[in-house]
Amino acid sequence: MKIAVLTSGGDAPGMNAAIRAVVRNAIYNDIEVYAVFEGYRGLVENLIMPVDRTFVSEVINRGGTILRTARLVEFKEKSVRKVAIDNLHRLGINHLVVIGGDGSYVGALRLSEEGLNVICIPGTIDNDIALTDFTIGFDTALQTIVDAVDKLRDTSSSHHRCSLIEVMGRYCGDLALYAGTASGAELIITGERGFDKQKMLEDLKRNRLEGKRHALVIISERIIDIKELSKEVEEYTGFETRPTVLGYVQRGGRPTAFDRVLASKMGAYAVDLLIEGVSGECVGIVGNTLVHDKIEKVLVTPRFVNLKLYHDSEKLR
Repeated sequence: MKIAVLTSGGDAPGMNAAIRAVVRNAIYNDIEVYAVFEGYRGLVENLIMPVDRTFVSEVINRGGTILRTARLVEFKEKSVRKVAIDNLHRLGINHLVVIGGDGSYVGALRLSEEGLNVICIPGTIDNDIALTDFTIGFDTALQTIVDAVDKLRDTSSSHHRCSLIEVMGRYCGDLALYAGTASGAELIITGERGFDKQKMLEDLKRNRLEGKRHALVIISERIIDIKELSKEVEEYTGFETRPTVLGYVQRGGRPTAFDRVLASKMGAYAVDLLIEGVSGECVGIVGNTLVHDKIEKVLVTPRFVNLKLYHDSEKLR
């Protein structure tokens, strides 16, 4: 038995801890383990090499991914995937661990359907994978955002200012929701809740008239141009307003202890599942218990939206 591991899609803090767990648990079970560099592209271009314990020494605390990552649109073509599978089979490899988000899951599902034994691990800062409470990287990105918002609060309060802060989460508002709740933001705007601009303007104006020294608004990306919105807020409310787009800084940094532990548990569990003969499934964590579900089920299941936390954050602002 030989196992290969790759990371695909956007990088996420904690991926290295997951890679480390896969490598070391495989070796613990006397299984040869191979690293695939550059994601699915590495499978196609044969960027595959055997590794030992030392390959993952001193990586548990590092952000990003030591295997590097890339996107390969052509991987949706069966002929391209055949090249990848043939490259693995030439090395005697028929088991693969894929660490990534939903786009990576789609590629893994196709490989599984074509005979490869595949287990997926959720690695994405957006927390946008169904049937798991948390994904690897979410907690670290959340801490990065909260730290930035805390700093913006200081300057906003000093200048009697409104700060509009755009965070990542294209299809999932969890980063905005949790960061907004943790930082005591006046407003949290996400795709799940919708966006009523007029109500937002009225709420902020009321806050200013009630004597609030500052206002914080957390907005998920791609909902609205916050630079243009800041002009409208300033004109309507009288608050001096500044937009801040946190951008890719949210993806970087050392993983938190939570992400390191989560990734380690998931990586080891993925190897255990392959040893047991499980394939075509995804690792998750629900209520602090490791679980696994079919990849296709995860891809078609709507994500849980924490409406209670939205409600609680509104009562506390």
